[in-house]
Amino acid sequence: MVAVDNLSTGRLQNLAHLAEHPRFAFVRADVSKEFPVDGPVDGVLHFASPASPPEYLAAPLDSLDVSSLGTRRALDLALASGARFLLASTSEIYGDPEVHPQTEDYNGNVDPTGPRAVYDEAKRFAETLTSTYRRLHDLPTAIVRIFNTYGPRLRPSDGRVVSNFVMQAIDGKPLTVYGTGDQSRSFCHVSDEVRGIVALFDSDVAVPVNIGNPVEISMLELVDVVREVTESSSDVVFEPLPVGDPTRRRPDITRARELLDWEPVVTLREGLGQMRDWYQEERRHGRA
Repeated sequence: MVAVDNLSTGRLQNLAHLAEHPRFAFVRADVSKEFPVDGPVDGVLHFASPASPPEYLAAPLDSLDVSSLGTRRALDLALASGARFLLASTSEIYGDPEVHPQTEDYNGNVDPTGPRAVYDEAKRFAETLTSTYRRLHDLPTAIVRIFNTYGPRLRPSDGRVVSNFVMQAIDGKPLTVYGTGDQSRSFCHVSDEVRGIVALFDSDVAVPVNIGNPVEISMLELVDVVREVTESSSDVVFEPLPVGDPTRRRPDITRARELLDWEPVVTLREGLGQMRDWYQEERRHGRA
């Protein structure tokens, strides 16, 4: 296995357990510029891209490049070997949805000129590229639409709501809620997410598949769960809602259940407890 990453949003520490593995290699590179993997490959899984709004908004052109140029390079690598290609797409392709919950045949409600479009529209273009390679070259492809994912190894400074809330609660700081807090999300633990993605890659399914947790929760409800799990008495402070922030998000996972025999099993409280423990362990080692 070869992992290629420019570490713009990652860190080598996450690969420490694989450092001595005889069948693993790490290559530091920007796949928008090059994809330095030699020889035939059995599969290509393209996950390269900033994923949290603060990160992709801070690097808008890089975010556009990695889902356009980077996807093209990844597809060409798969094509050279006739290997199965999996694109990590996102629930953000649905924008601020007018259909709820979101099924894979819903085409979305995305503002192509808004600030979040550097991620939303870039991922939509990546899906178009992937589908085009399948039609033109009969390349075996898969598209996973990932919904809000959380768990250990999500960086404390990532900027997404779960990491923000957990770290603020651990530190005894006020939890920052944007807007009224009535907006909702559906949070999938990373172990469930990975299990679903592997099942999709190992299948022959070509249509896009939502992999996410269908349990919907408001931001104010998430505040209560985080405070319970961290035993925090932190207050809540409210800030204006960012431009283009979706009001609701919940996957319809009928397709994943029927085609992959997959559904999430980790509860939010269980997953947040793992996150809390990981952040505290990182802090004890001076890494948080």
